Amino acid sequence: MRSWSVTFSHDGTLIAAGSDDGTIWIWNAETGKVVGEPMLGHTGAVRSVAFSPDGKLVVSGSWDETVRIWDVETRKAVKGPFRGHEGAVTSVALSPDGKHIVSGSFDDTLRIWDVDTMQSGQPFRGHIDTVYSVAFSPDGKHVVSGSDDGSLRIWDTQGHPVPLQGHRDTVYSVAFSPDGNHIVSASRDGTVQIWDVKTLKPLGEPFRKHQQEVNSAAFSHDGNYVVSGGDDGAVRILDAETGRPVGEPFRGLNGNVLTVRFSPDSKRIVSSSEDMTIRIWDAQIVEMWAKRICRLRWTASLLEMRVVCAKWRHPVSLLDFRLCLKFNLGAVFR
Repeated sequence: MRSWSVTFSHDGTLIAAGSDDGTIWIWNAETGKVVGEPMLGHTGAVRSVAFSPDGKLVVSGSWDETVRIWDVETRKAVKGPFRGHEGAVTSVALSPDGKHIVSGSFDDTLRIWDVDTMQSGQPFRGHIDTVYSVAFSPDGKHVVSGSDDGSLRIWDTQGHPVPLQGHRDTVYSVAFSPDGNHIVSASRDGTVQIWDVKTLKPLGEPFRKHQQEVNSAAFSHDGNYVVSGGDDGAVRILDAETGRPVGEPFRGLNGNVLTVRFSPDSKRIVSSSEDMTIRIWDAQIVEMWAKRICRLRWTASLLEMRVVCAKWRHPVSLLDFRLCLKFNLGAVFR
């Protein structure tokens, strides 16, 4: 089951994932166990998920052209479907106060929705192709978007855009830094770029270590690092100030990396991949080069699980998942 989008809850205890089959799953980030039943209701692949600030709700966007809000505890939809897009919803994000949702779509537009009324104003128009990624600024006053037209745009909440040009191909991922002063973007052109919000200019040269297109990039919650993942199957960390790589890339994936996110304490990274795994990586910088992964494989029924520790490169059937966490080896959910 391929997961297009994964993210940590704001307290770092849960992971939400949106899947090809239209379901949304929740995992315990410490134990690796699935929490409850999947969230059911979308009729198309779930392309994007986001937790509410209090961690009680999950927002999702789907190929069925809708946005929905779910209760984490009951697994039921509590709001939606939000309808208005005329194409698949590719990306969703919640405002910092949890009162608004921004969504991007194959219809080349963005919409900002009022959570209470489930209504949106006029769509934000300016991109001339699919909007692949959207994000709120930390103060909630602006939105950034990335598009198949190769541009980023910063919007105020009234829909007035300011374009940022520099990528040579599709912008798949955008995110604000925690202080709101910078934006990171990932592109099909194989680069990651950090931008200055005030000058609207790139900061230094783009990061070019990925061998193929880059699908996702995000800041650590302290703002010091950026994580990126791409079609070369690597998860990489770079210094947000210098743009230089930090340590060696995380490898072991057998497919394109679709999404990467830091945990709230910036010590872990969650990734999803075309190889149908969700992985947690140890992001502690000093010892990063020495880290390995433990793989938690799960069957389609989610009833049978076994652990494989890649440090020794062979299955260890009696290895307890908590032992992996004790030695900071990370984990993978399959």
